Amino acid sequence: MNNEKPWDARLAYCLIYPLRNSGVKPNHLTGLRLVFGILAAAALATGDYFWANAGAVCFVISNFLDHTDGELARLTGSMTTRGHYFDLACDALVNILLFVGIGIGLARGPLGFWALPMGLASGIAVAGIFHMRNRIEQNIGKQGARQPHYLGFEAEDVLYLLPVITWMNWLVPFLVLASIGAPAYALRVWFEFRAHIAGARS
Repeated sequence: MNNEKPWDARLAYCLIYPLRNSGVKPNHLTGLRLVFGILAAAALATGDYFWANAGAVCFVISNFLDHTDGELARLTGSMTTRGHYFDLACDALVNILLFVGIGIGLARGPLGFWALPMGLASGIAVAGIFHMRNRIEQNIGKQGARQPHYLGFEAEDVLYLLPVITWMNWLVPFLVLASIGAPAYALRVWFEFRAHIAGARS
């Protein structure tokens, strides 16, 4: 196991290792990640405190499962182009649905109408970041394209704090910050992406 991996990927490897000779396929885990992501968005969209907390837990499970399909594919030598694109599509959809769900759930609060476009902007920006980093990774390798990390934690790991945010009833400031920070960071990644594409063509 690579010690350069983030902690959640290491844990995913340990949990998935016993499944290497089972009938479980990577796409099964990708599909399960999608199901939990949809459940998370639906629960958060209710705007109810209890269901928002339940949705946050579902999202954490979905986010963790995102590491399991790749680990299983590498363990079993079953990496395919179709599976890779299915994984990318699920990543984009889950992240967009998460923030849209939060926006719908907060539309009856102080943000009013603006909650939904803020959620949509955040979700699209996060999905765009993942897409551009994947394209960069294809050009320069996984390590070269790895996002900012420290002590085994990556920038995206902040989303594991979602249950704390819902429990503390901090979804409004979270969405406000996400609607500003995610597009701003996506713009930074876009410049990196353009630079790598230009370098690959030269």
